[in-house]
Amino acid sequence: MATITANPPRVGLPALLKHRAVHKLLLLALAAAILVPLANARWASGTWPSALTVDFSEPLAKASDWIIDNRDSHPLFLYFFGHVSNVVVIAVRAVYLTLLAVGWAGVTAIGALVAWRVAGVKLALGTAAAFLACGLLGMWVPTMQTLALMVVAVLASVVVGAVLGLAAGLSDRMDRMLRPVLDTMQVLPAFAYLLPVVLVFGIGVPAAVLATVIYAAPPMARLTSLGLRGADKGVLEAVESLGSTARQRLLTARIPLARKELLLGLNQTIMMALSMAVIAAVIGAGGLGDRVYQALASVDVGAALAAGIPIVLLAVVLDRVTGAAGEKLGAEPEPHSGRGWLLALAGVVVVAVAGRLAGRLDWPESWIVGIAEPVNRAVDWMTAHLYSGVPVVGGTADWAGHFTTWVLDPMRDGLQALPWWSVLLIVAALAWVIGTWRTALTAVLAMAAIGVLGVWKPSLDTLSQVLAAVAVTLVVGFAVGIAAARSDRLERALRPVLDVFQTMPQFVYLIPVVALFGVGRAPAVAAAIVYALPAVVRITTQGLRQVDPAALEAAGSLGATSWQQLRQVQLPLARPALLLAVNQGLVLVLAVVVIGGLVGGGALGYDVVFGLAQGDLATGLVAGAAIVCLGLMLDRVTQPTERRAKKGA
Repeated sequence: MATITANPPRVGLPALLKHRAVHKLLLLALAAAILVPLANARWASGTWPSALTVDFSEPLAKASDWIIDNRDSHPLFLYFFGHVSNVVVIAVRAVYLTLLAVGWAGVTAIGALVAWRVAGVKLALGTAAAFLACGLLGMWVPTMQTLALMVVAVLASVVVGAVLGLAAGLSDRMDRMLRPVLDTMQVLPAFAYLLPVVLVFGIGVPAAVLATVIYAAPPMARLTSLGLRGADKGVLEAVESLGSTARQRLLTARIPLARKELLLGLNQTIMMALSMAVIAAVIGAGGLGDRVYQALASVDVGAALAAGIPIVLLAVVLDRVTGAAGEKLGAEPEPHSGRGWLLALAGVVVVAVAGRLAGRLDWPESWIVGIAEPVNRAVDWMTAHLYSGVPVVGGTADWAGHFTTWVLDPMRDGLQALPWWSVLLIVAALAWVIGTWRTALTAVLAMAAIGVLGVWKPSLDTLSQVLAAVAVTLVVGFAVGIAAARSDRLERALRPVLDVFQTMPQFVYLIPVVALFGVGRAPAVAAAIVYALPAVVRITTQGLRQVDPAALEAAGSLGATSWQQLRQVQLPLARPALLLAVNQGLVLVLAVVVIGGLVGGGALGYDVVFGLAQGDLATGLVAGAAIVCLGLMLDRVTQPTERRAKKGA
């Protein structure tokens, strides 16, 4: 049987020395031979030298004290932040009271109407079922509280993101200035900036909305900029040739051409805002997030799941509706669509008025189905039968202990035992081999900033957990993604499972994880794997499915087996998607570092949580900044940078 590739030729030493990566490593080795002895003589090896650290605790403590002392008297708080707070409170309350006035039947009908007109009957029925499920779980009022908060937060995020994206899309200089700002907004753990937000606005809805906007606005900004920059040049030139002004070109050409990216930005903003529901509850947001948080505080998995399911349902429904709206953009409108909208709207009004006249605005208590007790019984059974004493394989506690002893401890101890300059050299080598010298410089500066912040050892501890979690995530994610790419039935079966795992608040599955694995770094890694796995599976599946079918047919015609087609055709052609999966796995695992700090993960995650709990601005912000630096470094060493034409690396 023929094969599709011949035996690769042997690479001799002269050919190897001509390779660009070898040139980079030789230059780096030469620089290290000169600089390392100097650094070692000046600061010695071992951990990061204390002479190169900067203490930020005093200035941050002074800033915190100044905010507390002036919050009730300074004009900045009285005439700016105070008005912002009042506007947010009024807006959220107005939306909430409107939802309550419409009643459960009216809200369900409105949701089904929008889904029907956008995506058809199937999604309309699914939307109605989702809202009814929220009522059946006894979470109607908290769901309306969360929905009101999300409406205001998403609108504010869209406005802020659109303005920033407009500026970045129209100006290269503004794009370069905003990129690190958006990176920081997206990577900085929410717990790290909850404390300064609370210091300014106090506990309550305004602080929760602002924290959500900081987290959810970057996707809208990035996609708006992408859409404006990707507009068809021919169309823009044609519009300009007609004598239109810059403003007219923007309104009549650029924005309409970017409408799909704008709607995708709205979709991502909604999803990220909902993912903040539980975290925002820590600072008084209320709603479903508060129910989840209170249930976890009392170790009530059933109650936490009952509040977590509506968050998932809202996220899935909004994702499907906005996704369907994006697919319909540019299509011809259906005949008599306006009449259909009017008839449907009239039906909604009739339903809402009937519910109000019948006095059925609130969800009937007799219709509530309790799931907390059976869920808690299931968790108790799992803990009793799986935690320890399982024949042959041992219990989950044994697995966690072995993983900690054989993987996490050696990785942490090995990283912390490395001289500080060797860590910088390794980072520089990895970043420069796959990118440019600018990429390497950025990665090294990000890693050095961690040392300057004075959190070198905790950061390496966190890095060891991230690398271990990413390794497991990639092994499982690539295997499942490859299987899903080769089976339509498996992909359809996995889609709702991945939706649930991707939208379920991390707090909800922390207790089952702790119940199965105990408290420590192993459950923190397990929680990170659960959170990051869906994205890796989706990206891998999509990348493999987008490989040109002609390439697979050509390989098959040459007698290649299915395994050979995968290994020699699909995986090489899907390399960009696989690298993106690695990158997203790293970023998402790092995003759960703080959550892991709540279950014994320690290191930077614990410092962030401790800073918020104790009102210690310095500890929380410094640890958060170190997590941002870790994220920046990991991003640079996992994403190849294309060399610009006529410029060397």
